[in-house]
Amino acid sequence: MDHYENINDRLTKIEKLLLSQKKSMSFNDVVEYTGFKPSYLYKLTSTYSIPYSKPGGGKLFFDKDEIDRWLLETNRVRTESDLDQEASDFLLRNRK
Repeated sequence: MDHYENINDRLTKIEKLLLSQKKSMSFNDVVEYTGFKPSYLYKLTSTYSIPYSKPGGGKLFFDKDEIDRWLLETNRVRTESDLDQEASDFLLRNRK
C-alpha cells in the first residue's frame, strides 16, 4: 500500500507541475493551482476581484500570469524596509 501512495503523491506533483506551465487556465485549474475553494473563487469572480475572461459569455478562463500577479499583489504585506521607505518619502514630500 505504501508503494502506491508514493506513486500517487509523485503523480500529483507531476500534475501540479504541468498545470503551472499552462498559460490559460479553467476555473477548476485555478482552484487546483491556488488551493482556493470553488465557492471562494466564485465569490472573487462575481465581485470582479480577480482577473478573468468570459469569451462568448460562457466558461471562465484565467491568464496564469495575471493570476500570479494578482496573488502576489493582493494584500501584500509590506516589509519593515518598505515602511521605512514610505515614511522617508512622506517626510520629504511634506517638508516645509
